[in-house]
Amino acid sequence: MIKIVLNGCSGKMGKMITECANNFKGLEIIAGIDKYPSNASYPIFETVEDLNIDYDVLLDFSRSDALHALLELTEKNNKPLVICSTGFSKEDLDLIDEKSKSLKLFKTGNLSYGINLITSLLKKITPLLYGNYDIEIVEKHHNQKVDAPSGTAIMLADAVKESIKDTTKYVYGREGNSKREENEIGIHAVRGGSIIGDHEVIFAGTGEVIELTHKAISREVFAIGALKACEYMASRTKPGLYDMNDVIEL
Repeated sequence: MIKIVLNGCSGKMGKMITECANNFKGLEIIAGIDKYPSNASYPIFETVEDLNIDYDVLLDFSRSDALHALLELTEKNNKPLVICSTGFSKEDLDLIDEKSKSLKLFKTGNLSYGINLITSLLKKITPLLYGNYDIEIVEKHHNQKVDAPSGTAIMLADAVKESIKDTTKYVYGREGNSKREENEIGIHAVRGGSIIGDHEVIFAGTGEVIELTHKAISREVFAIGALKACEYMASRTKPGLYDMNDVIEL
């Protein structure tokens, strides 16, 4: 049985993960970490530093400011850390890369199979379209999401950018009086209502538009992905930075 500690257990995603874990026979959430108490079948510690029980995988679905404490705990216990939070700074991402040389870390911008499939497709079709099509990315989320643009939007944009030989630049939203430049990759964020997560990659050409769209209709898809990532990381024996492509073997 894989023993999981869930950081951010009282949030919307934390509660969904707890519910979905009941359908996984090979794992169990044995404790949670959250400064806001909630009803759960396992003990909840207020801070990472308060945690005093043994576990197999540490699953984080909270905020980026928890990163340093989580990495310290991971170093102390030498157990895998599954990072599902977003909104990290460049310094945070550099730290994750550095720590992955000695720790077993998992990080992804999105846990859904569909999004990761689209990311894989983007790497193949972008070189064929770039130069004749303008590329824009639009993401939509609920009005309580803290970071913008979403980690998924950045993941999609990076897949596009890394597959283009020419130098490109990100443009976040648009304002002012200037024409669009050919080397721009537009990234736009919408926040409203209870939208779970919509992402659209637009290739706008002359006389036609190609769109790749993904709509999350339930948080369950992310919860299942997070738990599958825990299953995968529990069996890792070597340090490294793993992602959803490793889990689903794209």
